[in-house]
Amino acid sequence: MAKFRMIRTEFWKNPMVLEEMTPEDKLFYVYLLTNSNTTQIGIYKITKKQMAFELGYSLESVHSLMERFINLHKVIRYNPETRELAIKYWGKENLHKAGKPVMDCIFAELKEVEDISLIQYVSESIQKQEIRSLYESFCEQEGKFIDQEKINQNEDDTYIDSELGELDNAMLGGQINQQQVLYKEIESPLENHQQDVKEIIEFWDANGFGFTNVNAKEQLLSWLDDSSFLQPKEMILKAMNIACANNKRRLSYVVGILKNWENESLLTVEDIDSYQENQKSLPKHSQTSQSFSAGRDIPRDFVLDLSDGDE
Repeated sequence: MAKFRMIRTEFWKNPMVLEEMTPEDKLFYVYLLTNSNTTQIGIYKITKKQMAFELGYSLESVHSLMERFINLHKVIRYNPETRELAIKYWGKENLHKAGKPVMDCIFAELKEVEDISLIQYVSESIQKQEIRSLYESFCEQEGKFIDQEKINQNEDDTYIDSELGELDNAMLGGQINQQQVLYKEIESPLENHQQDVKEIIEFWDANGFGFTNVNAKEQLLSWLDDSSFLQPKEMILKAMNIACANNKRRLSYVVGILKNWENESLLTVEDIDSYQENQKSLPKHSQTSQSFSAGRDIPRDFVLDLSDGDE
C-alpha cells in the first residue's frame, strides 16, 4: 500500500517558518516531515548518511542543520545511539482521528521505539486525548528511560566525530565532505588562518548564505590573505553581518562591502565605527555626497555597495 504524508498549507504561514528559517531550513523541515522513513507516530529511525544522500548534502551540512533544528528551532530530538528522530509537533498536525485501525497502527509502531523519552516528547503536542493516553502508557511502563535526553546531550560531542568517521563514499555517490575538502584546500596559502577560516565558514553556514556553495566560500576566504585589511577576519564577519541585516545573503553583496572599505582605506573595524560616527554628525546632503558607490544610493549607517548581482 502506498504511503503518503500530508503537509497543511498553514505550514508556510507558521511564524517560525516565515521569520526564523533559512531556505535550507525550510527544505530540511519538509524533508523531515515527508521522507520515506517517517511513521504514523512521528518517531522514526534514520541515519545522517541517508539524509545526506537523499538531500545531496554533505554529512557536515546535515549535522549543522540538525544542530539548528535541535538547539535553535527546538522542533526535533535525535538519539545518536538508536538513530531515532522525533518531531515535536507531529501529533498536533497529524494525529486527529482515533479508531481501531489507527490505534492499532500507533500501538504497533510505539512498541518498536527504543528511546522512550522520544515518545514522551511527541505526546506533549497531541490534542486527541485517546491517542495521547496511548503514548503516555508506554512512558509509564518504561519510566526509567525518561532521563535519556540528558545522556544524549552529554554525548553530543562524542557521536559527531564517530559518525563523520563512518562516511561511506559508495552510498554518497563518491561525495566527500565539502567542508573537509575546503579545509584541506586552504591549508596553503591560508595555513596561518585556520581558526579564522573556521569562524567564517561557521558564520556562513549558520546564517543562510548556502551550505553547499563551496566556490563562494573559497572566494570570500581569499580576502584573508589578498586584502590590505589589518583585521581581515573581523572585517569579513562585519561585512557578513551587514549583509544579514539587509537580507542580502550572497557573495557579491559581501564582496561589494569589502571592496568599498578597502578603496576608502577603512582597514579596521575601528575605522568603520569611526566613519559611521562621523557620518551621523554630518548634514544629510553631505552624507549623500560622500557615497562611495558611483551614483548608487548607500544607507547612511554603512559603507557598502548596494548593487544587486554585481561582482
